[in-house]
Amino acid sequence: MRGQNHIRGRHNEHMTDATLTVIVTIVRIAIAVVFIAMGINHFVPKAARMMAKMIPPALRREGVFAPMNLVYLTGACEIAGGIGLLVPQTRLTAAIALVVFLAAVFPANAYAAANRERFGAVAIPFWPRLAAQIVLAALIVWVGVAA
Repeated sequence: MRGQNHIRGRHNEHMTDATLTVIVTIVRIAIAVVFIAMGINHFVPKAARMMAKMIPPALRREGVFAPMNLVYLTGACEIAGGIGLLVPQTRLTAAIALVVFLAAVFPANAYAAANRERFGAVAIPFWPRLAAQIVLAALIVWVGVAA
């Protein structure tokens, strides 16, 4: 009887590892798909124009750093980061880059939150947005370091 419990416990432990691996993989794929889809959205003209308006006036520049160029750049970063999470050799680098990316684009999200009448539904209130980005960053790190 005692031996059976020991074997059962060991089997359950193995199943837990396998289950955790499946969960990490599902979360990783979901995050990657979201980033890839959002990145693609940066190249849709109507959405791109709205995103360009979300760049705070203090950060707007002309030329290479013009708002539309930044929208295209951030879209490319999201696509690359999402793909990078799916490739084992680039997973950790992509995770780090995406966390830095979330911090870099947060001023635009904060600006939109402060101007909800201008941006409507895309202007998620500041504190919920900040909390969501912290959770997302933690999930990105988790799936980035997990095997």
